[in-house]
Amino acid sequence: MVGFGRWSAKTVALAGMVAAWAVGGSALTPARADGTGSATLDAAIKRGLVQCGVSGQVPGFSLPDSQGVMRGLDADTCRAITAAALGDANKVKFVPTTAQNRFTALQSGEIDVLSRSTTWTLGREGNLGLEFAWVNYYDGTGFLVKKSSGVKAAKDMDGATICVQPGTSTELAIQDYYRLHNMKFTPILIQELSEIQAAFLSGRCDAYSTDASALATFRFSQGPKAADLVLLPDIISKEPLGVMVRKGDDKWFDLVRWTFAAMIIAEEKGITQANIDTFADSKDPDIRRLLGLEGDMGKALGLDNRFAYNVIKAVGNLGEMWDRNITPMGVPRGINNIWTHGGLQYAPPMR
Repeated sequence: MVGFGRWSAKTVALAGMVAAWAVGGSALTPARADGTGSATLDAAIKRGLVQCGVSGQVPGFSLPDSQGVMRGLDADTCRAITAAALGDANKVKFVPTTAQNRFTALQSGEIDVLSRSTTWTLGREGNLGLEFAWVNYYDGTGFLVKKSSGVKAAKDMDGATICVQPGTSTELAIQDYYRLHNMKFTPILIQELSEIQAAFLSGRCDAYSTDASALATFRFSQGPKAADLVLLPDIISKEPLGVMVRKGDDKWFDLVRWTFAAMIIAEEKGITQANIDTFADSKDPDIRRLLGLEGDMGKALGLDNRFAYNVIKAVGNLGEMWDRNITPMGVPRGINNIWTHGGLQYAPPMR
């Protein structure tokens, strides 16, 4: 859902570079890598932590539970990357970020990776000195309205007031949609997630717009009152939500990318967090390479050959991560399924 809003890409990039210089060097020129071939991984090993940027406010994606433990798809993505990098998923530090400071946090080195429902776009990848390693949720911009409004589709909302977070790609998607259909709307821009949701519920705006997944989880969180809210069928944009890293550290990019590939392959092969150890004697070459039983797949990434085993043992396969965090919100997996079940998640061969 995230985007540039009223900041240009150049402004955001410059802000990140200034922040980076303030801490002693350009974020766009990574420090020299030592033992692993990745400056980011070397720094994580030295500090004993992977610093992962999240929202910390979105149910199903990243939100502390009653015990203060960060839960959600984005949070588990951070744990998976940490398990691959350091062999222990608990060695992760969750760093809350906002829609407007997340890119600067990554550019400056405050975080090692950004896992915060961030849409993969050309503008971001081309202008910020950052890149997307994988998509962990295929989404789209949607609208939530009150049932009492009688609105059935987005085209019914000419002249509507719409609550939206500034600095997000949702802003741009709504502008494009209304421009295309020669309609008008009034944006109600509110930064804090809890405040924008409260504004919608109180009637300050006619609709609340963000990623359809976030709207569905918010509606679910209303309990019995969820029936009073309607998620419109219109999806007005493509929002592939991805995990971002800094450009220039190819080994770290590879690590993050192949962490996802490992979880997809595990799901394809029926390997779960609970049964993974039963595959120790497998004769399947793909499984043996995945679990580090033969070949030097981990070594090629500067990791232990059992890096994928550590990931699956810690967080499970991709389907388990979905079922644990998103299924309880009432959101069907749909195109987020693996390719063998009609979805878009497809891993290259690990060989």
